Amino acid sequence: MDGRLVLEQGTIYDLLEILLTNIARERWPRWLAAIDHLSFVTRRLKHINPIGRAKRNVAHHYDIDGALYDLFLDDDHQYSCAYFEHEGMSLEAAQEAKKRHLAAKLDLRDGTRVLDIGCGWGGLALYLAKTAHVDVTGITLSEEQLKIARARARAEGLSKAVNFELCDYRELDGRFDRIVSVGMFEHVGTAHYRNFFQRIHRLLADDGVALVHSIGRFDGPAETNPFIAKYIFPGGYIPALSEVLPAIERQGLLTTDVEVLRLHYAMTLRHWRQRFRSAWHSAAERSGERFCRMWEMYLASAEAGFRYQNLMVFQLQLTKNQEAVPLTRDYLHDNERELRARDSQHTARRKRRAGR
Repeated sequence: MDGRLVLEQGTIYDLLEILLTNIARERWPRWLAAIDHLSFVTRRLKHINPIGRAKRNVAHHYDIDGALYDLFLDDDHQYSCAYFEHEGMSLEAAQEAKKRHLAAKLDLRDGTRVLDIGCGWGGLALYLAKTAHVDVTGITLSEEQLKIARARARAEGLSKAVNFELCDYRELDGRFDRIVSVGMFEHVGTAHYRNFFQRIHRLLADDGVALVHSIGRFDGPAETNPFIAKYIFPGGYIPALSEVLPAIERQGLLTTDVEVLRLHYAMTLRHWRQRFRSAWHSAAERSGERFCRMWEMYLASAEAGFRYQNLMVFQLQLTKNQEAVPLTRDYLHDNERELRARDSQHTARRKRRAGR
């Protein structure tokens, strides 16, 4: 970050790849393992995120110069793992496939009331309203994201179908047929898992379906990388399923589907990193060289983590009632097929409008 280490050949990702590939083959020194254990024991204190602190943590990352995200995200500003249905997909196509995959799992019906916890810049909520004809409430703690999401809803004529609010999930009341949360659970903190799933249980209709999409760990509970915790995502934590499922069970929710996406986020991050490097000059003009080196380190270390350090993404489908979703997963393929056809129609209409 400070420019005291200069790579004369290759990139920071190339260096991390060499280091992490070899570290994976070595046994950790005992003194380092002891420090790691002490940090793990005290980690719960670091993950206490009351409402005020949670909002400050969100602002640290999401309320920075919004133009930065324009440099490396897709056109819809999807800032979570894309879904690569086949090799060679563009980032835009893979992010649309992710939204389609989530919508299929939610098994939506016209007029369904949907809650999007951690709605980001509004892309998923707007997609669901347009493609699945549902009413969506999106909540975020980022004032910048809220401003952009509301502007997008107005521009697309969807203000009646999609409502965006600056709200913590712990402050929300009401009942929803479907609840979706994408890339937000990593900010909840281990101390609040009980509250999070308790709130989902309270907000979800008796025959409703909830879907949680989060980064996770293959190798069990651990500690947040100190660089990421200090500079990128303060208060953040990547959980193992062994930490999440007990919290779900204790709140009386049923886990009706589990899917693990393995290298999809590594592929997503590679797109982001390459786009960011291509736009380095523009980013440096706005935020400075030190910031650019920090951001590249973040994107590169995250990509390497998914390839070499047992990170993955999980999607958990939750219900209160075993009969809330069909008995087999065939409905997912049927839903995706129908949504794909609708996506093609929307794309054709956009092209016709653009050609006028």
